[in-house]
Amino acid sequence: MEERFDTVLLEEAKEFIGSLDKKSRKKILFNIWKAKLQNDSSLFKPLENNIWEFRALYLKQQIRLFAFWDKTESKRTLVIATHGILKKTSKVPKKEIEKATMIRNKYFEDKNS
Repeated sequence: MEERFDTVLLEEAKEFIGSLDKKSRKKILFNIWKAKLQNDSSLFKPLENNIWEFRALYLKQQIRLFAFWDKTESKRTLVIATHGILKKTSKVPKKEIEKATMIRNKYFEDKNS
């Protein structure tokens, strides 16, 4: 089965994943890999403002990694992971979407300059 996209972890996303315990880290990385192979909204779903989230549930803890698509290169589609949070409710905090949107805007601004 062919991967649908490549994933790039920005520094804050790397730090977040690195801060997780070993099993939680394995779970989110496994779900990222699985999302590359299949279209499953329980693993990777759109939020708003072109922001998406990788999702994982481990020991009643919801792990969320925010991301956006970069389809500007003809070679391969990228999904850029910006940052992550742990949460207890299913509602996504608006400020996290806004943060991911700001990072997305800066990413494309820097890329196009």
